[in-house]
Amino acid sequence: MAEKTQTTYQQDIVGDGISSVQKVREPHKENEGRGIRYVLIGICALFLFVMLVLPLIVVITNALRDGWEAYREAVFDEYTVKALQLTLLATVAAVAVNTIFGLVASFLLSKFYFRGRRVLAALIDIPFSISPVIAGLVFILTFGNIGWMGDFLKAHDIKIVFAVPGVILATIFVTFPFVFRELFPVMNAQGTDEEEAAALMGAGGFTIFRRITFPHFRWALLYGVILCAARAMGEFGAVSVISGHLRGKTNTLPLHVEILYNEFNTTAAFAVSSILVVLAVLILVVRNIVEGFSRNRKF
Repeated sequence: MAEKTQTTYQQDIVGDGISSVQKVREPHKENEGRGIRYVLIGICALFLFVMLVLPLIVVITNALRDGWEAYREAVFDEYTVKALQLTLLATVAAVAVNTIFGLVASFLLSKFYFRGRRVLAALIDIPFSISPVIAGLVFILTFGNIGWMGDFLKAHDIKIVFAVPGVILATIFVTFPFVFRELFPVMNAQGTDEEEAAALMGAGGFTIFRRITFPHFRWALLYGVILCAARAMGEFGAVSVISGHLRGKTNTLPLHVEILYNEFNTTAAFAVSSILVVLAVLILVVRNIVEGFSRNRKF
């Protein structure tokens, strides 16, 4: 009995000892974790300030350096307006084409199994691995006067290189994986069980798509569209090669900024850059709204 009581007493001491050690060590671990957390937050904040906030400050201050009137004149300049119109046109075209392509390709690769499926998925990622400048050169060698389709296009009076169609085509090429890459993982994870069950219950194809398939990937689709639009607005390399830098005809906003800067018209260059900054901020806001809805709401 005494031995049992002693053992219990020792266990209680050991238990209290462990508890007391934990009570002593927990604040230490908490302080250590808090210190690491603050260091990581500081590193991230410094990086974001240097890479994002500081360039934005430089753009805004230089854009307004010569006053509001000079800024207004640069923003509403005829060539700036035409560059903005072409940028928006190429963006809308790229988003429309790549949304359709992304939906079709994602549905095909996630719902059907066939030989060459992985090869097709890998080919879709080619724009991620090829330099946009190289892509522009490929388009020139394909659709230019000395290109593979040059004679055919010339015979039918179709101009792609150094023209608006070339700008749109290059923008579509560099952005077409974005919608697919957002949709495919969601559709692939969904599988086909729900669709098959609905089909066995007599549901039609359109009903299955509208009631079962589409609700699963709607937010991924919106996110892919936003990323595609953001990439299209800022495209420079491929468009620079295939456009010919024709001011007022084939220049997008990034190309127009480059021309103004090369002419040492830095105030106008930063003023036009501020338009891209505003568009980027708007896209960022829309993206955050979409992310918030996708996490907090179910439809």
